[in-house]
Formats: sequence, structure tokens, C-alpha cells
Amino acid sequence: MELILDNVGHDYGAMPVLRDISISIGEGEIVCVVGPSGCGKSTLLRLIGGLEKPAFGEVLLSGEPPADSLNPLTFIFQDFALLPWRSVEGNVSLVLEDHGFKGARARAIIDDVLARTKLSEFKKAWPRQLSGGMKQRVAIARALAVKPAVLLMDEPLSNLDSQTRELLMDDLLELWTRERFSACYVTHNLTEAVRLGHKIVVLSRRPGRVRDVVAIDVPLAERPAKSAELDRVARHVWLIMREEARQVDRELSDVA
Repeated sequence: MELILDNVGHDYGAMPVLRDISISIGEGEIVCVVGPSGCGKSTLLRLIGGLEKPAFGEVLLSGEPPADSLNPLTFIFQDFALLPWRSVEGNVSLVLEDHGFKGARARAIIDDVLARTKLSEFKKAWPRQLSGGMKQRVAIARALAVKPAVLLMDEPLSNLDSQTRELLMDDLLELWTRERFSACYVTHNLTEAVRLGHKIVVLSRRPGRVRDVVAIDVPLAERPAKSAELDRVARHVWLIMREEARQVDRELSDVA
């Protein structure tokens, strides 16, 4: 299934937020979206996921979703969004209950996604017992349980320390290598973008427009944590957005 944004724009009242966004996410492709603070990255995800309707343009899905897909578009948030009164398996089970899945059918799916996210031995644990990285693994397992066509990931690693972030990036790459999922991955972290993205969409300051789309030639399945090529791409992306990021920083400072 391909996700296509055709001249998408959005306003909040009299404030323009996004303009003329035309990008596509192919099957098995991870597209990272970066840009200065306040450029509309999270708003873009909300429009893609149907939480809001674009003021202009269209969000289109072309082709068939995966077999047995329950939610073609599924969010993974930075704050994990786990229910503290449910165990790990209970949090994953929640999205299946919404679709009437119970008993052995639900159990098979839960056991499968917990195994794929290395959580099987923690299925009875409570969120309060888990580290931040483990909580985000639960959120990923919950998203995978509905077999989405496209994962919508809103800064999923931003609340984690640097070591845990590296481990989760390794896990996401391993998961993608096995399953070739598609994702729109919003981040402010260029290291994440060059490590996880097939291409990087660089947005301008508000109203966010596509300034550039940077393809990364290093195959995702073979991508190291560090390389001269990835450093070069990160530097290139930063040079594209640096001046606008500086302007936004000055604007925020003036407001404060």
C-alpha cells in the first residue's frame, strides 16, 4: 500500500501551519520528516492519520493493506500511551478487544508481537516496572498487533536517553529487516533520521513547506550506526534547515 499526500495544507484559525505538502511513502519505505520547531511535523501526522482533516489537498491510500490489517494507519507516540492498570499483554490486548478479538485468536497475535519485540518474558509486568525503552517496545508491539499498512511515529524515541535510543534504533532496523513495514517517522533528531529513513523530507519554518527530499543511498538493512556517508547526509540536511532553525530560535526567545 502506498500513502500519497497531494498538495496538503492546513490552518489553525488564521494561522497557516502547512502548505503544498506533496510526498509519498511506498510499501516497505520509512520516510523521516524533519524541520524547525513549530513547522507542523506533528500536525502532518495527525492529518495523515485522520485525526484532523486537511484544509487543502488530499491524503490518499493506494493499493491493498496487509492481509488481516485491522488499522491501516496506526500511531506510535513519544509518551508511550500505556494504561498503567494493564499489564504488558493487557496493553497489547486492548487494540484487539476493540475489534472483538478474544481467546485463542487474540492470544496468538499477542504472543507473536511480544516475541517479535523481545517482550515475551515481560508479558505479565506492569508499565511502572518497565524502563522507558521497554515501554516504547510495548507501544510498538501494540501497533504491530493491528497489522498496519503504515506506522505513524511521532518522535517515538525523544523521551529516551541516548543509550536506550541507540538500542531502540537497532531494534527497529532489525524489525524492518524481517518485516519491511512502512512508516512516516517524525523526529527532530537528525541521527535518527539518517539511521532509519530511506529518505528525509525537510520542512521549512511555519507554514511548513517541503524544502527538500533527501534520499539515502545506503541500504537500510546494511546501515551501520556510524558511517562517513550517514554523517555527510546529516550535515547536508542540517545545512538546509540551519538558518530557519536559527530564526525560529530567535523568535521563540523574543516571545519568552
